[in-house]
Amino acid sequence: MTSAPPVPSPSPTRPPAPRPSPGAGRRPGPRRIGAGDRLFLAVIVGIPTIALLVFVWLPALASVGLSFTSWDGIALSDIRWTGLDNYREIFGNYPPFWPAVQHNVIWLLFSVLLPTPFGIFLAYQLDRQLRFTRVYQTAIFLPMVLAPAVVGLIWEIIYNPDNGLLNGIIGMAAPGHHIDWLGDPDLNLWAVLVASGWRHTGYIMILYLAGLKSFDPALKEAAALDGAGERQTFLRVVFPALRPVNVIIVVVTAMESLRAFDVVYILGGGVGSKPGMELLSLLITDNIVGESSHIGYGSALAVVLLAVSLAAIGTFLVQNFRKEDR
Repeated sequence: MTSAPPVPSPSPTRPPAPRPSPGAGRRPGPRRIGAGDRLFLAVIVGIPTIALLVFVWLPALASVGLSFTSWDGIALSDIRWTGLDNYREIFGNYPPFWPAVQHNVIWLLFSVLLPTPFGIFLAYQLDRQLRFTRVYQTAIFLPMVLAPAVVGLIWEIIYNPDNGLLNGIIGMAAPGHHIDWLGDPDLNLWAVLVASGWRHTGYIMILYLAGLKSFDPALKEAAALDGAGERQTFLRVVFPALRPVNVIIVVVTAMESLRAFDVVYILGGGVGSKPGMELLSLLITDNIVGESSHIGYGSALAVVLLAVSLAAIGTFLVQNFRKEDR
């Protein structure tokens, strides 16, 4: 007797496949910007642009135009065209000009050679997670938080010839034997440079410390495995890798040196350049807001300072970008 063939079990019913939604196979296109988004973009872009034009570029262009004129700053009808006479006077018959240029160059070299490397050194040491690192960072960066006028007042107390801190430390506070740090033409520029460097060091430290925090620690470990010491690791691995930060530091240092004004203005006693403390920024202020306003003459000095700044910074940036292209 033959057995009946097995009856196949019914296959489970499959759910119907979902229908593709309209536009499922299409790539999402760019989202349309609504009226509110356009208004927001116009505000956040337009207001800074207008402020930059009104407070930076228009005064700069006006200074360039006024540098070819003679004007006392009272009535616009008194503006008189003089051509290149202001520039001829500045380069040929203005005694404080060349000492001011020399002092600006000294200021730039001092900032590049002392406060800037020292700030980088402090940043590298603090990046090693030393004990009380936060306290050190706060103490070193504190001068940068203070207003330049306050920094000038602090150092004015330190340099006071009669009862100042510095003369008291070195034992030169006795009457007739004290050192006039701000009154001696051979010392006052260096005294102001120390005060400015004290503030500049903290600024460079914070900038470089921010760059070190974003540095890949694996590169240091790889250099250590290859037998490189700490000094070689910094000079051959860390420093070249932080080239963008180095560029920013050089540009900031050059700008701070060429437009130095606040600290030297306070320590110099206001308008009127002391012998030994002449700077281009002070000469501009003396001619524009001094007792006898020479707006055209001061504008010509400002144009000279602008040209020197652009030449120094532009040359460095062009050379740096050429190296990167190579």
